[in-house]
Amino acid sequence: MSLDTLDQALRHHAAERPEKVAMRAGSRSWTFASLHAESARVANALLAEGVGRQERIAVLDRNVPEFFTFLFGGAMIDAATLGVNWRLAPREMEYILNHAQAKVLLIGEEFLGHLKQMELETVERVVVVGATGEHVRYDDWIAAHSTHDPAIGAGPEDTCFQLYTSGTTGLPKGVELTHRNLMTAMETGAEMWRLGPDAVSLVAMPLFHIAGSGWGLASLCQGAEVVLVRDLDPAEVLRLIETCGVTNALFVPAVLRVLSSWPGVEKTDFRSLRAIAYGASPISEEVLVRSMTVFGCGFIQVYGLTETTGAITAMAPEDHDPGGSKAYLLRAAGRAAGDVELRIVDAETGRDLPEGEVGEIWCRTAQNMKGYWRNPEATEAVYPEGRDTSGLGWFKTGDAGYLREGYLYIHDRVKDMIVSGAENVYPAEVENALMSHPLVADAAVIGVPSEKWGETVKAIVVDAPEGRASDEALIAWCRERLAHFKCPTSIDRIEALPRNPSGKILKTELREPYWKGHTRRVG
Repeated sequence: MSLDTLDQALRHHAAERPEKVAMRAGSRSWTFASLHAESARVANALLAEGVGRQERIAVLDRNVPEFFTFLFGGAMIDAATLGVNWRLAPREMEYILNHAQAKVLLIGEEFLGHLKQMELETVERVVVVGATGEHVRYDDWIAAHSTHDPAIGAGPEDTCFQLYTSGTTGLPKGVELTHRNLMTAMETGAEMWRLGPDAVSLVAMPLFHIAGSGWGLASLCQGAEVVLVRDLDPAEVLRLIETCGVTNALFVPAVLRVLSSWPGVEKTDFRSLRAIAYGASPISEEVLVRSMTVFGCGFIQVYGLTETTGAITAMAPEDHDPGGSKAYLLRAAGRAAGDVELRIVDAETGRDLPEGEVGEIWCRTAQNMKGYWRNPEATEAVYPEGRDTSGLGWFKTGDAGYLREGYLYIHDRVKDMIVSGAENVYPAEVENALMSHPLVADAAVIGVPSEKWGETVKAIVVDAPEGRASDEALIAWCRERLAHFKCPTSIDRIEALPRNPSGKILKTELREPYWKGHTRRVG
């Protein structure tokens, strides 16, 4: 049976395996039938709020099961669901919700304080997960509505999911992912991650990341059981793997580093585990080898972006051979997966480069995003050769790498983006915050090596003639304006920033002292 949209996938499994457990979250659980029924209540509640086709609805909360009922319910009426990063500062959340033109907001009660600091322009209804005062509770909001699926019918090219990535101009961009993007990625992911109806899949990464939501959707679309982790508590994650018989999981390297060295980890029974996928940031060989030893299952490395609906390459367990004849492959990001095609392109001339030469990574796949919401200029920039009648085109990833014997190696970043603990940080956002301080004359932000996070944010500041703000004061200034993970963890001073004749900061020159001795200029 061909499943073209997300709502079709849920209907299919509700019909084929209605009593099978679809999701567990704490003490609660849903079968596929009950997940479908609750999602239908959400769909009907959204219709009652006047939500129409392709209008935006938003979720701002930690990893809660209502995220999925909202997403599936939205798909049933052809609405697009927006996942908001709960780690952001209120003014950042406000920008995203207003830019997306969200009509209904589902929010966790712990973020109601953030809500009070926002001026939302388009939100007409706020629904709260948990206790509430002035706003309606989620349970009460859906209670009066039918479990009958309205089945309005979304199209494969309709936007289903929208996630925001930080922008090089200092403003986030809304990545529009269509049903076709998602269903292609879910099918490819299920094959590479070895997911099936008999899998028990741990979803521990934040759902506002494609690594979290995509992993959960790939599992549900295959009829697998999802074990949802609200907060990434290492002890709880290890307990759930054992008690729930988890077969598959996805972790970022920073989490693997913690889990594999957690006190008492050697006492955990990992016999149910088949495979662990990892990605979103580079991993050290020491952490990988220790994790392989501790968990005793297959490991699958993946590389991808939000704009590619997640993973576009995968390195299979058989290619993980530390100390063996294929140990050199541990530096690779794997082979192209599914329908993915890869090119390495000279960023200046646009010509294709031969094997082994470093250039910008371009990809063509049905997973490539529809575009950046309300930003046609940015969309055109990442599809420099346009797209064909089927919507396929070559997407510029902004990452630099090379191909060798079919394997992709990540070398550097064409963009200035910093990846710290799998969170994307664009220097322009941080620089804008620093430059708003009266005692900062100039500033540049770079990523520097971090054993714990892969990279961490460093600010290089030119003090104003009027005086000097302390490092602590500048970091606090940034934390008032940005999510904490974006803020500098250290500050260096300089008399003048190096610039080229056109005035662009020479960040390669700034980074050089900190990355000296590292073979890759990424974390």
